[in-house]
Amino acid sequence: MSNSLVWASSMFILPFGLQSAVSKDKDEEKAYPSYLNLYRDGTLAKRAEELKSIYEDCHLCPRDCRVDRTKGQLGKCRASAKVKISSAFPHFGEEAPLVGRRGSGTIFFSNCGLRCIYCQNYTISIKGQGVEVSDNRLAESMIKLQKMGCHNINLVTPTHYVPNIVNALQMAIPMGLKIPLVYNTGGYESLKTLQLIDGIVDIYLPDFKYMDPEMAAKYSSEAYNYPYYAKIAFKEIYRQVGNLKQDQRGIAVKGLMIRHLVLPNRISGAREVLKFVAEEISKDCYINIMRQYRPEYKARDYPEIARPIKNSEYAEALRWAKEFGLTRLG
Repeated sequence: MSNSLVWASSMFILPFGLQSAVSKDKDEEKAYPSYLNLYRDGTLAKRAEELKSIYEDCHLCPRDCRVDRTKGQLGKCRASAKVKISSAFPHFGEEAPLVGRRGSGTIFFSNCGLRCIYCQNYTISIKGQGVEVSDNRLAESMIKLQKMGCHNINLVTPTHYVPNIVNALQMAIPMGLKIPLVYNTGGYESLKTLQLIDGIVDIYLPDFKYMDPEMAAKYSSEAYNYPYYAKIAFKEIYRQVGNLKQDQRGIAVKGLMIRHLVLPNRISGAREVLKFVAEEISKDCYINIMRQYRPEYKARDYPEIARPIKNSEYAEALRWAKEFGLTRLG
């Protein structure tokens, strides 16, 4: 068994007895994180019920598989109705505004609806490595990460488990959860799911992978509609949380943080992605142009992406960002 699985299996053993962070004073200023307000007025419970019902005809993401996950039917993501995670730990390799001094409390969820052929976490996202846990144990893991001093709860590849996550959040709030959620996603989101987590998530960390439907289909398991849904999703996310806001320590408290992984031979469409962000989202948007691509999983079967990116390809992307007026680069 891998180290991540050992950790996932044992990370819930500590007792939890934190006092509730939810105020009963109706006249009090709005609480932070924003999910505390939805918990207090009963909206969170209603959202949890609506999300849970989606499992019976699953359309959480644009794959729109329409399988009944409550009866064991599996869609493109290969996930059941029980949440499965690979690991949970304070992560210091994320963007600086998330990490701070104490780390981002990262929970890696197993399985994924995109199934990219170059996935660097393919053992988790595609092969499904991980451990099934109850929603209550997921809640306890959130509390444990908070007690370790993490600045946020970083939900990695969460879309196909949103009903479990929101249900677990309801359990974690009375335990004392009071740090923001980070929705760390591949950007392949349905508008309805995003609307159901409006006010629950304070920080979004989506990757904008492609602007060309043919590239999305070729490298992400026939997700030809990725650009269409990504553009809608990014506009909705920006409507919900706006540009990144940080506290006096530089720690992210709310807002949109975009990632774009540069692929070899302009496969990712960096120029078009950056142009879209600048013209249709915000020139003040925080964006991390990532250069760490390496050929993993099945990437070596595709000669055009069977190598790391060149320094010139990364420099080209940075030049485009500056050309379009994007200056808040991670």
